[in-house]
Amino acid sequence: MKSLLLGRLLFAGVFAISSYAAWAEKLEYRQCVAKALAQNPDLAISQAQIEQAQAAARQAAGKRLPQLNLSLTGTRSNDAMNAFGMKLGQRNATFGDFGAGEFNPANPSVLSVTPRDLNHPGSINNFNTRIELLVPVYNGGMVQSYVDTAKAYVRAAQAGDEVARQQLTKQVLMAYQGVHTARAYIKVTEEARAAAEEYVRISDSLHKQGMVVKSDVLSAKVNLQDIQVKIVEARNAEAAALNQLALLMGMSLDQPLDVGEPVMPAMLPGAPAELRAQALDEHAGLRALRNQLEGAGAQVDAARAGKKPQFNMMLRQDWNDKNLGFDASSYTVAGVLSWSAFDGGVNNAGIDRATAQRSELVAKLRQAEDGLGYQVTDARRKALEAEDKIIAREAGLEQASEAQRLVKKRYENGMATLIELLAAQAQFDKSNADLIAARYELAVNRAELKRAVGVLAADTL
Repeated sequence: MKSLLLGRLLFAGVFAISSYAAWAEKLEYRQCVAKALAQNPDLAISQAQIEQAQAAARQAAGKRLPQLNLSLTGTRSNDAMNAFGMKLGQRNATFGDFGAGEFNPANPSVLSVTPRDLNHPGSINNFNTRIELLVPVYNGGMVQSYVDTAKAYVRAAQAGDEVARQQLTKQVLMAYQGVHTARAYIKVTEEARAAAEEYVRISDSLHKQGMVVKSDVLSAKVNLQDIQVKIVEARNAEAAALNQLALLMGMSLDQPLDVGEPVMPAMLPGAPAELRAQALDEHAGLRALRNQLEGAGAQVDAARAGKKPQFNMMLRQDWNDKNLGFDASSYTVAGVLSWSAFDGGVNNAGIDRATAQRSELVAKLRQAEDGLGYQVTDARRKALEAEDKIIAREAGLEQASEAQRLVKKRYENGMATLIELLAAQAQFDKSNADLIAARYELAVNRAELKRAVGVLAADTL
């Protein structure tokens, strides 16, 4: 009965796996990278930052152009000054508005008379229609400095986007190869399970023949259970790697996914000094910092421009009417020259702050250059170390396989203990796992070397 139930469960599991494989979207590594670059939220954030910087550049450039303002203002007032001014604006002022009707030359105190209509006018309506053009002529280079700053930040944002793309390319590689690594572990653990089942059979047979004690059979069964747990862990690792890959590509975790053939990045050629020099020249992260430094220099120039004179022009056309209309046309042309003679040290403080910010970026750039040199050297060292590991692990696996075969034969002949057999099998399983891990490390470290140099791309992996 138990055998029948186990068979049904095994059939159901195989059917589920085959159904999943049939419906899952199978993607090669380059397809995964392309999908991640198109859909990953981190890249969307990076693109939004570029758009913000570009908009700031357009905003700064717009300050160099004239500004045209249109306005319509409706006013009603009985304030003496405003009412008289609105009448003048409408070209409607009369001698009567000055109190001419109340002027009596025979009155010796006539000059002390306060004209009633002038001091207490009735309510006046005025509609002012205005077109005003503001023309910046000279601002000490301030606007150009703002434009240079914005453009530098655009280039910095674009370089930062490239950094994010290369980092995402590496993360996709780790998840993609993580799936293959987990599947290799699954294969190894399933082979170990077959060997453990065989050990149970052998120990049980030898026990029935009186050649081993009952504890050997029990130990063999315990070993089989341990292998079953490792299989579950390996399958969970495969599922986790697939989930991570789906998240990187912006896919739903409920959407079936499968991967294509495994990939192995080529070793980046060159001596350590050559690779460090290449990284200093090509790494997008350093370009981003250098562009930020350039922007900070432009900010210093903008702060210094505040101490220079500024000259702007204003051209204005007005129409004033007691009703909506275009009567009483007038124009105004003005030029304004301004120069801050004393501001309590505000401009100097602004210059000092901008200079200090630039000095901070200089230090950060130097720190990043030194750190990147170490990253390149360390990544190259680890990649070469992984190559040596693979050679050693392959040799170790071959020796562990032979040792396991010999101990198994000795145990079957009653010349070795179960402990020796399980130890030999454990060493063989470990050698298999070590080789799988070394291959994964080689792929990741080679990719990291290319990322550190700044040349990682799926098309040239």
